[in-house]
Amino acid sequence: MHDWIGLKEKIRGWGNDLGFAAVGFAGIDLGAAEAGLTDWLAAGCHGEMVYMASHGMKRARPAELLPGTQAVISCRMDYLPEMRRPASADFYDPAQAVISRYALGRDYHKLLRARLQKLADRIVTEIGPFSYRAFTDSAPVMEVELAKNAGLGWRGKHTLLLSREAGSWFFLGEICVDLPLPADAPVSNHCGDCTACLDACPTGAFSAPYRLDARRCISYLTIELKGSIPVELRPLLGNRIHGCDDCQNVCPWNRFAPLTREADFAPRHGLDSATLVELFAWSENDFNERLAGSPIRRIGHERWLRNLAVALGNAAPAPAAKAALHTRIDHPSALVREHVAWALSRYPG
Repeated sequence: MHDWIGLKEKIRGWGNDLGFAAVGFAGIDLGAAEAGLTDWLAAGCHGEMVYMASHGMKRARPAELLPGTQAVISCRMDYLPEMRRPASADFYDPAQAVISRYALGRDYHKLLRARLQKLADRIVTEIGPFSYRAFTDSAPVMEVELAKNAGLGWRGKHTLLLSREAGSWFFLGEICVDLPLPADAPVSNHCGDCTACLDACPTGAFSAPYRLDARRCISYLTIELKGSIPVELRPLLGNRIHGCDDCQNVCPWNRFAPLTREADFAPRHGLDSATLVELFAWSENDFNERLAGSPIRRIGHERWLRNLAVALGNAAPAPAAKAALHTRIDHPSALVREHVAWALSRYPG
């Protein structure tokens, strides 16, 4: 007979040794979240992310991902890198490119998945073989809901998990297990009357607290959307070219967020201080070589140029920016040409 409570504490310690800042344990009942997920999908808030709907309610039922699942181990890894400039400085210099912090360094998927595997291996060493499956955005998993149920934090009004000790600058990963590990107690919500995150959204993507319409979210528009960015939303993107951190930047709880312990999450290739013009000049080879191992590479060079063209269109009129746009005016991609033409239409003369 295993000491399951004692094993939980050992797992927390092993997780910390592997770089996880917190490890919690959740049950598998997500029935309370199913209605909200169904309503969100029915309203079309997922946009073109068809995979969100194609899995149905499997996302809320861990046992359908791993038959026999009795508990979920939820792990948090901090990713906040040390920046060359304060977060707010980027937004007041329209010539600078703004990239979401999570994407400044190496892609977190492989690193996090490897650490979860090592944690599972350590458990096997302790108790022998058992059935498990690790996830890092690799399957339909309601990771925020599971992390909330595991006591790692509460869901903020911006829909992200919030922690009193770490704010929201962290990644989450999960291990479904067929072990009867008792669930941890959830923590209470500490958002109070604050609406800073909702008020800060440049595109008004929050239709209500705790409800995000992805179709208006800058992260969706610059990363997930494959076609044209809606014309009415382009001016609202400002100089954000990959993702958006505005709702996190203003959250009071992020004053307490620690810097990451992972060197892989440090900014690479000067992405935390690059200008729009220099990034727009990257050839497809430059893009692929410099962003090898980066989550940004997933969007491809075409969407990279699309996003940069919009940002250059929003920049203060400058000869260098206008000249840069003219270099792509006859680009082979109709998508790029369309956004370059839009950007140039915003320049006088």
